[in-house]
Amino acid sequence: MNLVLAFLAGAFITNSIPHIVSGIIGNKHMTPFAKESSALVNIGWGYVNFVLGAFIFSLSERSLVSVLSFDNYSIAFLLGSFFMAIASAFLFSNPNAKFPWFK
Repeated sequence: MNLVLAFLAGAFITNSIPHIVSGIIGNKHMTPFAKESSALVNIGWGYVNFVLGAFIFSLSERSLVSVLSFDNYSIAFLLGSFFMAIASAFLFSNPNAKFPWFK
């Protein structure tokens, strides 16, 4: 179960990065709420992802240093992070990208 938690923590924390950065620089960016959400919505969504990732990480009772220990836990965390980064790259590189619930 800790490996699943590590994977999810890595995915959520990585997903927070483009939203927070887009918000800080004042750009619109896709969120689950709209195809082009405002900078403030992106900062909010980014921090929700970050806090959720940090909470999931804390459930495993591991320290941040353990992410760099290259044991099964850290590999699962890094795989979650890598998966989210690749998925985001594919999604956001498409100019017509949208979530299924956007009409």
